[in-house]
Amino acid sequence: MSSDPRRELIPRNATLHLIDSLDALQSRLRSAAEQTHLLDDAGRVPATPSYAELLQHAAEAQALSRDILQLTADFARSSHSTTRAGTAVLTHLATAATISSHAVPAFAETAEIALSLPRSAGPTDRQHSENRMVIYHATARAYLRRSSDSLRDAAKELNDHLDIHRFFRPSPPQQSPTPPPPGPSGRHR
Repeated sequence: MSSDPRRELIPRNATLHLIDSLDALQSRLRSAAEQTHLLDDAGRVPATPSYAELLQHAAEAQALSRDILQLTADFARSSHSTTRAGTAVLTHLATAATISSHAVPAFAETAEIALSLPRSAGPTDRQHSENRMVIYHATARAYLRRSSDSLRDAAKELNDHLDIHRFFRPSPPQQSPTPPPPGPSGRHR
């Protein structure tokens, strides 16, 4: 008994909607990774890094992570997540959800260190704290980029899935055959 491959298809409209959602989230993640800065124009940690600004980086990452988690949960609840393509998409979404959730504490740790900088005992302690800030902040940004990459991979799976739809386009409806035009009558004069 062979299964109908059409049953494995995620409906085209649902696929397109999900691709749009993934593209929007991917763009927001990339933008956040590019726009969150710790270092000044000279490439150094500012003398007094803004705790509020660094905490805002964590808040933005948390909002992005929440959106990814929600999208992943919604997709996981759908019947499409159990198809062959759906399973691959869900794997990429799960990776993005996990990785994006790691960005939040890394940004928060950066902000916490910034808050303690003025209390540094000496230049060595301050340098050590600044180095930790740079590492945590860069790590958080990397998590955002890697999450974006996972969403890109999920969208690629769905685009590949759309290519399969071409092979299963519905055939035009069958029309009842039209009767042949009346031929010459069998009667002669």
